[in-house]
Amino acid sequence: MADDSRKNQRGVNNRQGVIGSYAAIGDSFTEGVGDPGPDGTFVGWADRFAVLLADQLPDPDAATGTEGSAHGNFRYANLAVRGRLLDQIVEEQVPRAKELAPDLVSFCAGGNDIIRPGTDPDDVAERFERAVAELTGAVGTVMVTTGFDTRGVPVLRHLRGKIATYTAHVRAIADRYDCPVLDLWSLRSVQDRRAWDDDRLHLSPEGHTRIALRAAQVLGIDVPADPDQEWPPQAQRGTLEVRRDDIHWAREFLVPWIGRRLRGESSGDHVEAKRPDLLPL
Repeated sequence: MADDSRKNQRGVNNRQGVIGSYAAIGDSFTEGVGDPGPDGTFVGWADRFAVLLADQLPDPDAATGTEGSAHGNFRYANLAVRGRLLDQIVEEQVPRAKELAPDLVSFCAGGNDIIRPGTDPDDVAERFERAVAELTGAVGTVMVTTGFDTRGVPVLRHLRGKIATYTAHVRAIADRYDCPVLDLWSLRSVQDRRAWDDDRLHLSPEGHTRIALRAAQVLGIDVPADPDQEWPPQAQRGTLEVRRDDIHWAREFLVPWIGRRLRGESSGDHVEAKRPDLLPL
């Protein structure tokens, strides 16, 4: 794992130097669902990661001794939309990312496909690879993202094998195209329940923060905190309390989620990208 990380860091640093623009493409994970901002718009790991990237730019006013901010020179777009399947992301977001041609694109897709009954992770991976090949020919660097280890997620635990297979494919694709890898499977801190929102399918604000820190580490950026640091101790929960929470979760989140699947609906219907252009932070 350490060797892979060093290889990824060298690849980005050798090709790019300083990253001045970044576009994120994907689904609810990259849109930031579970991490609401003060205005109701989701923040999420990609927005937080963009700030860490902007902090790496030299201050243009430093030489003159005047006050300024490097953030004004950094540009960021987030094209991700919740509920999107891989083919939708390829059709809607990949062409826009190519048109924007940023220094860096983060590409996380396929998760919504994998959790659907009857899908083949090998087939999803083949389509994902075609999109990676398309992107790497048009933008500076493509950072790909693996799946999470779902051993502790009730509704997704039985899909762990499919997710692991897809994750192995993503890592192999990254090797073939020299892409840095945001490896979520190995991030132990997100195995804690506190890293997840009440719906148990999306990250909490703290979970998104830890992903942003890990993404920065992948690119060799010094970060202000360890994304895998231990969580503070918490009181042991009783069996009755856990069971009551499980019933509440099933009623409020699981049943509506299953209902949308049966009706062919998506949480992203009528939702547009929150940041479709490369704009300063």
